[in-house]
Amino acid sequence: MSLMDAPEYDARRERRKVDILIGTGVTILVLVILTFAGYILGHGWLFTNLGAEHKVNNFFNALEAQDYQKAYDIYENGHPDPGYPLARFTQDWTTYSPVHAPITSHHVDISKTDGSGAFGTGIIVAVRVNLQDGIVPAIPGEPPNTKPGHKVFMYVNRADGTLTWPAPHILEY
Repeated sequence: MSLMDAPEYDARRERRKVDILIGTGVTILVLVILTFAGYILGHGWLFTNLGAEHKVNNFFNALEAQDYQKAYDIYENGHPDPGYPLARFTQDWTTYSPVHAPITSHHVDISKTDGSGAFGTGIIVAVRVNLQDGIVPAIPGEPPNTKPGHKVFMYVNRADGTLTWPAPHILEY
């Protein structure tokens, strides 16, 4: 092949190459931004903890509505534990939990991955609950807390999707 037989310049092909390079660069940049934004905002790398936050939000919505059957199903991820029946769950969340007064509102604040591995074995989700009359009941062994916006830390097990209270750690935020 000589210089006289060289292919003709194709402007569309060159433009397509430039567009692919720019698109790849923008995609990588957006991915890096989303990765760190999720972590900085407290929702896990690439916002991977949003599913657990949504589950805990639904759990507290059910408690707020006093629909204990629905709350129990969310808590046990649809697989009831014979050693922990609904009656005991209802008693725990109406008498012995940190939120045994009627919940008027709640807000999922932040979540952190916990345990070993890249994405951990579970997720700790911090929820701020407001109770009727702004009275926060005492946790056994602790003095009464009358501030509205009591923090509750739930643990979401990644393996089976069940919830646990109390969480193994308390988040500082």
